[in-house]
Amino acid sequence: MRRAGALVLTVVLVWALASSAGAPYYAGKVVEIVVPTSPGGPSDILVRAIAPYLEKHIAGNPSVRVRNMPGGGTILGSNWFALNAKPDGLTLLAAPVGSTIAYIVRNPAVRYDFRNFKLVAVSGSGAVFYVSPRTGVRRAADLPQARDLVMGSPSPPGNVLTAIVAMDLLGVNPKVVFGFEGVGPARLAFERGELTLDFQSTIVYVTQVQPLVRAGRAVPLMTLGYLDERGRVVRDPAVPDLPTVYEVYQQIHGRKPDGLLRWKAFRALFAAGWVYGRGLWAPGGTPPEVLRELHEAVDRMNRDPDFQRDVAQRLLEGYALHRGDRVEAVVHRNLQITLDVVKFIRDLMRDKYGQEI
Repeated sequence: MRRAGALVLTVVLVWALASSAGAPYYAGKVVEIVVPTSPGGPSDILVRAIAPYLEKHIAGNPSVRVRNMPGGGTILGSNWFALNAKPDGLTLLAAPVGSTIAYIVRNPAVRYDFRNFKLVAVSGSGAVFYVSPRTGVRRAADLPQARDLVMGSPSPPGNVLTAIVAMDLLGVNPKVVFGFEGVGPARLAFERGELTLDFQSTIVYVTQVQPLVRAGRAVPLMTLGYLDERGRVVRDPAVPDLPTVYEVYQQIHGRKPDGLLRWKAFRALFAAGWVYGRGLWAPGGTPPEVLRELHEAVDRMNRDPDFQRDVAQRLLEGYALHRGDRVEAVVHRNLQITLDVVKFIRDLMRDKYGQEI
């Protein structure tokens, strides 16, 4: 009788161990996504929208939590991730545009290196420039003649650096007020009439700024543009009616900017920081089978009609959510820019605006 009982117990134990071994890795676990900005920014909005679909499509249905770690123009949270995240797939970094730009211009405060991370997913983004009607500007080509342009920026400038370099490329000299805690507070300052020129991601533009346009309180001018599969600048798929910086340069100067160091600087920031700038990263050393599960979850999300309706169409605005392993080499390549371009950007910010980056 005892032998029979022992046999039953052994069978039960073997079954339990087999079941445990076959359980999905993420079953019963918590995934924490570090967002190095305050709540309410573009990256935070996007990550919070994606989180329920990660819970749904990662095998094992883990809980997904968002942890905001603002500070240092997005650098502090990104540094924390590089120094503290374990390579177990349970801590991910939602790198915003500011983190990417700080990295490519070699900000000395940066302690992270994207080459040491593994890309889970990446989504492109764009941005829109708009002005207050009281400036008298009605189209982007009018900008060089405007005399009342005041734009806000965090310190260091982070994602607004692309806008500042764009203004320099076009020959526009706005007053830039540094010290804002983020682009959200700058947008609110524009709404209060304290700023007359603003620059926001297309996610924020579509959700927060277009109502101002309809109310006659903002005039949209141009976008950064986007890059097609051959690397050519094309119109932003989210706002195709607006010209790109590339087009506006030609309207103002009557020629293309190709070859100019100013253009190379703008294009580097625009490509690395925006077209490939909003990535979801795992620590280097994360096991291949864990990365494979995360990558396959991205595929399942993209096939989910609810995700397409609620996130892809409403927030991504025509930008694809790419599976990380398929574009990682391209992203890493665009995150490396030449030293002459870095020097131009750093000299511009120091000599013209008194900002060290």
